[in-house]
Amino acid sequence: MKERARILVVGGGYVGMYTALRLQRRMKQELRRGEAEITVVTPDPYMTYQPFLPEAAAGAISPRHVVVPLRRVLGQCRIVVGEATAIDHAHRTATLVTLAAEEGALPEKVTYDELVLAPGSVSRALPVPGLAEHGIGFKTVEEAIGLRNHVLEQMDIASSTRDPAVRDAALTFIFVGGGYAGVEALGELEDMARYATRYYHNVEPDDMKWILVEASDRILPEVGEEMGRYTVSELRRRNVLVLLGTRLESCADRVAVLSDGQRFPTRTLVWTAGVKPHPLLAATDLPLDGRGRLRCTARLTVEGVDHAWAAGDAAAVPDVTAREPGSLTAPNAQHAVRQARVLGDNIAHSLRGEPLETYGHRYAGSVASLGLHKGVAQVYGRKLKGYPAWFMHRAYHLSRVPTLNRKARVLAEWTLAGLFKREIVSLGSLEHPRAEFELAAGGKPPPNPKGSS
Repeated sequence: MKERARILVVGGGYVGMYTALRLQRRMKQELRRGEAEITVVTPDPYMTYQPFLPEAAAGAISPRHVVVPLRRVLGQCRIVVGEATAIDHAHRTATLVTLAAEEGALPEKVTYDELVLAPGSVSRALPVPGLAEHGIGFKTVEEAIGLRNHVLEQMDIASSTRDPAVRDAALTFIFVGGGYAGVEALGELEDMARYATRYYHNVEPDDMKWILVEASDRILPEVGEEMGRYTVSELRRRNVLVLLGTRLESCADRVAVLSDGQRFPTRTLVWTAGVKPHPLLAATDLPLDGRGRLRCTARLTVEGVDHAWAAGDAAAVPDVTAREPGSLTAPNAQHAVRQARVLGDNIAHSLRGEPLETYGHRYAGSVASLGLHKGVAQVYGRKLKGYPAWFMHRAYHLSRVPTLNRKARVLAEWTLAGLFKREIVSLGSLEHPRAEFELAAGGKPPPNPKGSS
């Protein structure tokens, strides 16, 4: 490697962090001698371990232990907190908007030699009336903790009102989407809320309505049809209303209207109905497939383009282990982490003139948590449910969460949670930390958080 290599990694999630970490290890000498530079552009200075979001929402894990600080892990990389808004790969330039833009700074252009596009995905929101105003997402740690505070706040509202309509709406919790995010979030929060009712003198578990709305005829397709049916029966046993083959038509005026004609006044509507490729991909000159993802090769290069690489949710990567030709790898964390390692190795190989590796990994299976001591799993064809599946879920994700520091902290929190009672405190006021001071100083108090008015 004769010339200085400038590597730009767009995204700080699974693929972005693990690719930069792999490059950092593979190119340690080049980085020290200044022959290479790795820049990671990310909207947040941390990587979120999303499988732990449901447990963070339920209070089993502290939110700061669900995230991994990139500056600590990627000590030899340059971390830029901001977003890439456009990529001109023909001229090897990217347009970045950083936090300084809030102070009036203009977008800046950076040049690179090698590009890694890993911006991930964003929530796929449909044009449902009222969704933008009242819906709550579940992709970030902020949304997970905000949802926890919101659920507990609704229980407080129900406990303190004499209006039966307000009480009924406060205790109705609707989750749209029967994938991992929706099912695990509902399972963990229902478990938490059921426990919390013992501390309310006038709220009982049967007073709450938990509703899961799924447009297809099954939930959790990743764990197989049999385990999906078990999950439905388990949720229904807990008095969760599972509505399959049903769509949300409207949630205007805080009334959820479903395609089967049912109407539910509610103050809580969680939207987890799928994701779509990041909008940045449309602002590049790189080839996209019909679903808006980057067309890639099995070596994780962008098809027909030199010096451009991609993996994860943003990439359509051929699955070389599949029996059916033309199959693509699933956009999940299991593939993303493994793709990132091969991607980091291949960039190092490319810079050194070495042959590239082909990515291939046969899908091992899936695990899902449905609350404390409850879960489902299908791993290498073996089906598990109940406590064994829940234990496997925790063991698997503990082994996969990055850094020994995070593993130890998460394990310590799980151990303490087994020895002491759950925490059921709502800290919704953290979303407006200056509210009390502004009111004392004569200003107007901020509006109530979304879903609390």
